[in-house]
Amino acid sequence: MRRALGLVLLGCLLVVVPDSRLGRGADAEFPGVAALPALAALPDPLRTRDGRRIATAEDWARLRRPELKQLFQYYMYGAMPPAPTVWKAEPAREDRAAFGGKATLSEVTIAYGPPDVPKIHLLLVIPNGRKAPAPVFFGLNFYGNHTVLKDPAIALPTIWVPNTKDHKAGDQERGSQVDVWGIEDSIDRGYAVATFYCGDVAPDHPGFTDGVHPHYLKPGRTKPGPHDWGTVAAWAWGIHRAVDYLRSESKIDPERISVVGHSRLGKATLLAGAFDERIALVIPHQAGCGGSAPSRGKIGEPVKRINTVFPHWFDDEFKTFNDEPERLPFDQHELVALVAPRPVLLTNAVDDTWANPEGQFQVLQAADPVYRLLGAGGLDATQMPEPNRLIDGTLGYHIRPGKHSMGREDWTVFRAYADKHLKPQPLP
Repeated sequence: MRRALGLVLLGCLLVVVPDSRLGRGADAEFPGVAALPALAALPDPLRTRDGRRIATAEDWARLRRPELKQLFQYYMYGAMPPAPTVWKAEPAREDRAAFGGKATLSEVTIAYGPPDVPKIHLLLVIPNGRKAPAPVFFGLNFYGNHTVLKDPAIALPTIWVPNTKDHKAGDQERGSQVDVWGIEDSIDRGYAVATFYCGDVAPDHPGFTDGVHPHYLKPGRTKPGPHDWGTVAAWAWGIHRAVDYLRSESKIDPERISVVGHSRLGKATLLAGAFDERIALVIPHQAGCGGSAPSRGKIGEPVKRINTVFPHWFDDEFKTFNDEPERLPFDQHELVALVAPRPVLLTNAVDDTWANPEGQFQVLQAADPVYRLLGAGGLDATQMPEPNRLIDGTLGYHIRPGKHSMGREDWTVFRAYADKHLKPQPLP
């Protein structure tokens, strides 16, 4: 589907998308640390679709930020429903002696939305002995809460899970993700950690038959329409529901909520942070295409491939850009810019070329003008750093040796970055 001019009515906003403003990419080889490949021209984050220049923070908040949110929902992620007006959290279990008495572990059931919407089962671990509410890292997990700790009492998911032959959770997976999360290390540093299984909101399969999607369909539909939310948006919306609860918990500091996500859940993490200003700090780890890497990039996973293999992640409109992502009226630097002025840390691995680490650095470079306009600092580097050197500005970057994974060494970086930007109070 080719368009010389994209003309779309989004609510009362008329969006004009001339192809002449969207450059085309060039082939590039994997670069060294100091040499980045040429990237197709990225849209100017400080210019509206009708050409008006954004010159003040007020202009950004009044004109450009709402426009970008509508563009991302229409062309890529799909429209998310409004937050539920009523929700309820009920404690399911509490262990005040977790980690040998260092923390309190709670399992909380969150009900929200229409009556039959599946509930969220949140696992929350808070360090004991704090004199003040704790900062918290929240992240979705891939396989179930029972995988993140070796605790035989943590409830198993009763819904579809991806890592077993029969798609049912079992005791054999308990603790299999302990090193992925390193929760005790965060507790020792004074941080709380919260998580829930992403499938509580939307199981990672293309059926749209379970999770939240069937309960938010427009009348007469049996599956999402071309501009309705995909699974990545549902995960992001689910993160917002966790934030609802965490802000109500007296032992959690509501102004110091950080969200972390790996890979596909990193895509959801960045989207959640961009659309929810209650989130204080955003860390999409190795989020790649559809997340923190440019759609126009010529290294790593391309738009066509991600839409073909994972057709449920994004809306149908995004698929019309499979062969020409340069026609998109935005790119991922503008999703990062939507987080401004709050800090964002992009973390990568040298061997994870599929996630396009160098393209992610360019995304930060292209988002920097928005941060500077808002007086928030920005990217304190002019070229990619050497491995294991943290760029810890408001726009942060880190790359380490290794492959596509998340583990304790990554959490060491996450905590160091949060230490600087959230300034947690030390344990007594």
